[in-house]
Amino acid sequence: MPLSDRSGLPGPRVILKQLRALMAGRHSPQGRLDKIVRMIAVNMVAEVCSVYLLRSSGDLELFATEGLNVDAVHKTMLKVGEGLVGHIAETSRPLNLSDAPSHPEFAYRPETGEEAFQSFLGVPVLRGGLMTGVLVVQNQVKKFYSDEEVETLEIVAMVLAEMNASADLLGDDEYMGEDLRSDAPLHLIGRSFADGLAVGHAVLHQPRVEVTNLFADDIELELERLEVALEGLKSSVDDLLAAADQHLSGDPRDVLEAYRMFAHDRGWRNRMREAIIGGMSAEGAVERLQIETRARLSNTPDPYLRERMHDFDDLANRLLRHLMGYETIPRLTRDAVLVARNLGPAELLEYDRDKLIGVVLEEGSATAHVSIVAKALDIPLVGQVPGAVDRIEPDDHLIVDGQNGEVHIRPRTDVLEAYDHKQQLRAARQARYAAERDLEAVTLDGVRIDLNINAGLIVDLPHLQETNASGIGLFRTELQFMIGAHMPRLGEQTEFYRAVLDAADDKPVVFRTVDLGSDKVLPYLPTEWEENPALGFRAIRLALARPGLLRYQIRAMLAAGAGRTLNVMFPMIAEVAEFVEAKALVQKEIGRLERKGRALPKEINIGTMLEVPALAWQLGPLFAETDFISIGSNDLLQFLFAADRANPQLVDRYDRLSPPVLAFLSEIITKADKAKVPLSLCGEMAGDPLEAMALLGLGFRRISMAPAAIGPVKAMLRSLDTKAAAKEVKRLRTRGDHSVRGDLLAFASANNVVLS
Repeated sequence: MPLSDRSGLPGPRVILKQLRALMAGRHSPQGRLDKIVRMIAVNMVAEVCSVYLLRSSGDLELFATEGLNVDAVHKTMLKVGEGLVGHIAETSRPLNLSDAPSHPEFAYRPETGEEAFQSFLGVPVLRGGLMTGVLVVQNQVKKFYSDEEVETLEIVAMVLAEMNASADLLGDDEYMGEDLRSDAPLHLIGRSFADGLAVGHAVLHQPRVEVTNLFADDIELELERLEVALEGLKSSVDDLLAAADQHLSGDPRDVLEAYRMFAHDRGWRNRMREAIIGGMSAEGAVERLQIETRARLSNTPDPYLRERMHDFDDLANRLLRHLMGYETIPRLTRDAVLVARNLGPAELLEYDRDKLIGVVLEEGSATAHVSIVAKALDIPLVGQVPGAVDRIEPDDHLIVDGQNGEVHIRPRTDVLEAYDHKQQLRAARQARYAAERDLEAVTLDGVRIDLNINAGLIVDLPHLQETNASGIGLFRTELQFMIGAHMPRLGEQTEFYRAVLDAADDKPVVFRTVDLGSDKVLPYLPTEWEENPALGFRAIRLALARPGLLRYQIRAMLAAGAGRTLNVMFPMIAEVAEFVEAKALVQKEIGRLERKGRALPKEINIGTMLEVPALAWQLGPLFAETDFISIGSNDLLQFLFAADRANPQLVDRYDRLSPPVLAFLSEIITKADKAKVPLSLCGEMAGDPLEAMALLGLGFRRISMAPAAIGPVKAMLRSLDTKAAAKEVKRLRTRGDHSVRGDLLAFASANNVVLS
């Protein structure tokens, strides 16, 4: 970019040099800002240049002006969304007008004296995706400002944002919006995906690069640095795509295709080069384009384009890490709280579980696999926290309230004290549950309930004794496959399953065969991109297509279970023929051991999960083949409602306590009881006391849940009359309501059922 643009006006390079010199001078904060707006007005041949900054009250305050009435400074206030300035703040997009007073959003402020000015150009002052103010130039003559002028003003606004954040510009915290200062407390509301409380320090899953030097000292050097970083970025993305038969470092293939498109795009490269020629550093050029793209796409109603914005953000951050030599894998401190846009379960398992105490996600859902793993590990997780990645800085002090779905960033002392008290109350409640450990899980009317835990890792096994659960109702064997760098060998699998059975002693354990696919992928197992992986090549479908994998696992289970009772369960069976085919593989392995004269389990029970609704219409032939059935409510309800459980837009769309869910489950229970086939439920419904109450009312007598839920659910059932609950659930399940949650809460209150 030349020193001046095509209109003959000075370009960004000249203005950036003057800004740099001005910032190095000795001026008061207000004096510096006054000189900045005067300098911008002169260079852009504008009769007015004004800066509005966002205050903690939510008002945009006129902080400095050249050309308007100076008496209006610190007096003129606009709400976000009010007037042209408020409109820019609300949309985070530039506004270029030749006749500003005729615009429907124009709001006249007589104290400013701006009625004489017709043309208007305003750009948002953005930092980290957050709007911090608005920069405006105006002229009396009617005209549209050129693209070069718009770009120049945007670059200046970016520099102002950095100056504002560093307090070099304003100095006085009184005029800095509290939520915009890097040391100010913040309170964000999300959703609880895994219960618990954590107080620790933030670690970004993909560390954000802090750009501190926006100016170029040596243009040629910065251009060379950009080219080297771009080549490194392109090579790394190309390598990932070339290894299409491997798990692509957690990035779906379509995202990587978008990365490659951006990384090889000449327009993107040229725009960064222009910014560098205009006087910016390579890092500043990347960040400038990132801010511009984010502003353009953040307000689009199109979810696809919004998702592409996240793709571009991730790409830009990768490029910044290439430029500045940042580590891509963060190291955890002793009290680490992981912050990410989203996580897969394998990514979560890669972190040191002794140091990880909490997780905060911008996206996610309660029934996503990462949430289930977090519950299993007893790690509080709050998801759907808007702006978490942009607003949380590395090493920020955080409180993760997994009970209420809240995140406190840089909390004040009084908030810390309140949560310290809350932790004490929680500890007292846990102590009460521990004291009730040996009490029988029997309802008020004498019905015995089997409370089992869900598990998947060796670290889960002590929970069996701590909770005095009846057994392990669901052991997710795929977790062993996901945490290793290679496929577990036969001996490793055998030792693992034997350790599980040893820890359970004489209590039953139900091993679910590998449920891989969807968001549970392996770094060493070839995978292909799928349009809808939740409905795709996963679980039993993958296992039957690769029978060696399943037979290998069954062989290890049979060896580990020698002389004991072995319970094996297949996931995501959609038709009886699939179950029969999988069962035949078990019989082959049994025959193999018999021919070799090896010891066998004294009893082998082979069951299935009921997760696919189609199986509910094949119960007659299924009962003839299976030894037991376990309902997986997470996937079952996802398929029943045709609602992706990982889609945050659908989290509240359907309720697990809706009449169709209760009616569907009731029909399965009735048929299983008649056929005398053992039936249980091992989904997330079982771990919520209110939802577990509904399940007992339906007739379930065996349920499995996260270990932390055993205490609350036992307290609930010991205060419950199942006959009264059955009568209430029968009344509610035929209604046409969206949910009967409120009715069940009222029932619990009226009947003194303990829900906490």
